[in-house]
Amino acid sequence: MQYLIDASVYVFRAYYSMPDDMVDDDGNPINALYGFCRFIGDFMEQVRPEHVAVLFDESLSKSFRTEIYPEYKANRDPAPPELRRQFQQCRRFARSFGLLECAHPRYEADDLIGTLVTEGRADGIPSTVVTRDKDLAQLVGKRDVFWDFAGKGKLTYEQIPDYFGVWPEQIADFLALAGDAVDNIKGVPGVGKKTAIGLLQHFGSLEDIYANLETVHEVNVRGAKTLGAKLETHKDDAMLARQLTGIACDAPIDRPNCGLKPRSPDLGAINALYDEAGIGMALRRQAERVSDLIS
Repeated sequence: MQYLIDASVYVFRAYYSMPDDMVDDDGNPINALYGFCRFIGDFMEQVRPEHVAVLFDESLSKSFRTEIYPEYKANRDPAPPELRRQFQQCRRFARSFGLLECAHPRYEADDLIGTLVTEGRADGIPSTVVTRDKDLAQLVGKRDVFWDFAGKGKLTYEQIPDYFGVWPEQIADFLALAGDAVDNIKGVPGVGKKTAIGLLQHFGSLEDIYANLETVHEVNVRGAKTLGAKLETHKDDAMLARQLTGIACDAPIDRPNCGLKPRSPDLGAINALYDEAGIGMALRRQAERVSDLIS
């Protein structure tokens, strides 16, 4: 089993959940860094993974998706400077902790995870995707796991519909139909979540919906009589959205010879980072314990 951590989700979670008066000697916030380091330490102690990678978003405003649709994620406020600074510290920590850490200027963490899932599957290695982001559920195959660490817990392929309403392979189509306000994806006007679920349960895929527009009125959803016309009118919107909601699984990833196998933490580098941030003994002792587990 390989564990693929959607790092940015947990950096943001720490930033918004940890006290914002946690600062270093120069007054720089360290709440996201502290929370992320504790999360990674807890994860490594609890799971003891033989294969693990930590994937970051390098930019929230630039990717191949913004080249297709400049308004993609344009509704989001830029990350404040104090958070951007901590993102770099979190990446530095992951490297010092002996973990494969990666980001890319044109691909999001989702795409890096999708690439590693696909490569692992080709080698017969199942994946556990560690995230809180529903978009990544589309990567889950029958041997894989979606793990909302410290949240909903683990979901298998068969459990995904109970939480998201559709099967993993339908999630990108679902988001293309219903839209995704978080990422500023419009979808098809007038098609909400319940309608999108009903359409996909009936037809199976976005492609099959558009291949059978003449029978859309038979689907048991509200407004079915006029739904076919709406879908036809906004076909271009749906197809554009589908380019955005699907995860790319061919992103370039540089990996060391050891692949995803964790190395012993560089305790000197970790302590140097902790010295700069004014982080005390609890996390230092945790790093030592993890080092003992790996070495």
